[in-house]
Amino acid sequence: MKVPTKPWTLLYKINREAIPDVQYYLSEWKKKANEIPNEELRTQALASIKEKSFHCEGGAVYGLLAQEGRKKIIRFIVAYQTISDYLDNLCDRSTSLDEDDFRMLHRSMYHALTPGEVPNNYYQFREDQDDDGYLVSLVLACQDVLQDLPGFQDVQNAMHQLARYYCDLQVYKHVEKSKRVDLLKKWFAKHEQELPPMTWYEFSACAGSTLGIFCLAAYASKDRMTVEEVNVLKDGYFPWTQGLHIMLDYFIDQEEDRLEGDLNFIFYYKSEEQMIQRFRYMREKAEKSIRSLPDWRFHQLINKGLIAIYLADKKVQEDKGLKKTAKQFIRFGGLPTAFFYLNSWVYRQTS
Repeated sequence: MKVPTKPWTLLYKINREAIPDVQYYLSEWKKKANEIPNEELRTQALASIKEKSFHCEGGAVYGLLAQEGRKKIIRFIVAYQTISDYLDNLCDRSTSLDEDDFRMLHRSMYHALTPGEVPNNYYQFREDQDDDGYLVSLVLACQDVLQDLPGFQDVQNAMHQLARYYCDLQVYKHVEKSKRVDLLKKWFAKHEQELPPMTWYEFSACAGSTLGIFCLAAYASKDRMTVEEVNVLKDGYFPWTQGLHIMLDYFIDQEEDRLEGDLNFIFYYKSEEQMIQRFRYMREKAEKSIRSLPDWRFHQLINKGLIAIYLADKKVQEDKGLKKTAKQFIRFGGLPTAFFYLNSWVYRQTS
């Protein structure tokens, strides 16, 4: 069984293998979410599955790297991404603006990567409490998969590092609006020396993706790894590949975030010209870092496919300004991006 390296082969395997696995595991979590006694927690859990299932579908592509271990890796990816999407909903739509609350909620994402860690009451700093074990079940499902992976001990520290970045971002971007930018800038200053040249808002974007964690899990399912091999995988995704992924997410959400008054890192570029220039730079750096990875042609396809999937989103198609800029992104993504873009556009029209 080979890792797909052609656009049409990848799409075939996504549709025939990855998506059905995602739908199976998500249906199980949806049943459990429906049984949550607390109305607010139940509402947000169900909304995160309904509105953000494409995050799990996108992440599940990494299950194809695991080959024979595909189903268990997709089980992990679906559970971990469901935690991420659920907590994002709780923080985004919460009456709480408490940093302690957000940090405690996101401790679950760290525990999910730490088999043997006993789950806490992750809701202890908020009024809504009773989820009938929903969040803990997600954490334990992740632990259950990871503890049996041959290379998990080798990748755990790298996973923890990426999870720390992610959780810190989620905490700082959801506190009171007047404090967010200052906290994010101070956080960036702590890490600036260990990063290539970039702005605080680009670093925030680089921290906001789970793709590196999924990639590490997929390779850990195969065999033990050396420190050098783990670092190659982590560096292949963080910072540039993850940053490009999340900046695309913010690109399509601009109008929505403008109306809601939400933090959007695209708004900090001085001009559209500067934004396009930096996107091109990020794509070039991501492409270069991907070249060092095993199965690099697969990772390159994923990167080009991500660009296409975001740009085919209806938010882009319904906004003339975004659509015009999107065409430039598609051009510098090359033929595979155009192929995935067309496929994604057709899929969205017929689904």
